Amino acid sequence: MGSATTQARAASVNALGATSGITLDGAAELFAAARALGESSQLSGALADPTAPPAARTALIDSVFAGASAPVRAVLTAVVAERWSSASDLIDGVEELAIRAAAIASPGEDVAGELFGFSRTVAANPELELALGSLVGGADAKRALVERVLGGAAGPAAVLIVTSLVRQPRDRRVRRLLRRAIDIVSAQAGRTVATVHTATALTDAQQARLRDALSRRYGGEISLNVVTDPSVVGGLRVQIADDVIDGSISARLADLRQKLAS
Repeated sequence: MGSATTQARAASVNALGATSGITLDGAAELFAAARALGESSQLSGALADPTAPPAARTALIDSVFAGASAPVRAVLTAVVAERWSSASDLIDGVEELAIRAAAIASPGEDVAGELFGFSRTVAANPELELALGSLVGGADAKRALVERVLGGAAGPAAVLIVTSLVRQPRDRRVRRLLRRAIDIVSAQAGRTVATVHTATALTDAQQARLRDALSRRYGGEISLNVVTDPSVVGGLRVQIADDVIDGSISARLADLRQKLAS
C-alpha cells in the first residue's frame, strides 16, 4: 500500500464516520459503487487520476452515481477528493467503506463472528469455495448459495458483505476476502483480531486469560477467533496480522529437529 493510499484510506474512513444516516441500504450502495469501479477501468482510472482537478472528479461522481443516496454520494465525494496510489487501491478503499458501513448499520450484530463462522465452513468445503469464487456462477446463484449455507446463523449485514464480495472477487480467493472483511469489521469496532489454533477447545476462563495477555502485549481490545486444529499437538498458535506466536508442541518439535539436523 502506497503512502498516498494510506493517507487517502484514513481520510475516507474518517469521512464515513462523520457521515450521518448510513444504513444497510447505504452499505449496499457502496458495494455497488465498488463493483461499478471494478467493472470499468476507465471510470476507476478517471477517479484515481491525480492530475484531474478535484472538481472534475466530484462532477463525475455526481453524474455516475446520481441515483445514490445523499450520504453515500457524500462519502464517495470525500473518497475521490483524496489522492490514491492506484485505481485498484481506490476500489479497495470503497469496498472497505462498504464493509465498515455494514458494520456501522448493525451495532447489535456479531458481524465479525458470523463472518468467521462462514470462513471456517468455506475452509472445510473446497467445493463451496470453488463455487463462490467461480467466474461462471451468476450473482443471484451465489447469493442463494450463501443464504442457504448461512441459513439463520447470520444477520443481514454478514449476508450482504459475503454476497457482495463473492459477486466480484477480483482474482482474490474467498477465504482471503473473508479474512480481510473480518479485520475491517473488527477495526471498525476498535478491536484487533487474533486467530487462535488449539488442539482442544478453550474454556471461557482460558479465553479470558489469553485475551488479557494479548491485550497487554498489543494494546487495545482483542477479539479471539478460536480454531480447533489437531495438528497443533498441544499448546497454542496465535496469529495477529502478520505476527505469529507459536507455542505448540509441534512447533517446538520442528525446531528441535532443525537444530539436530544442523
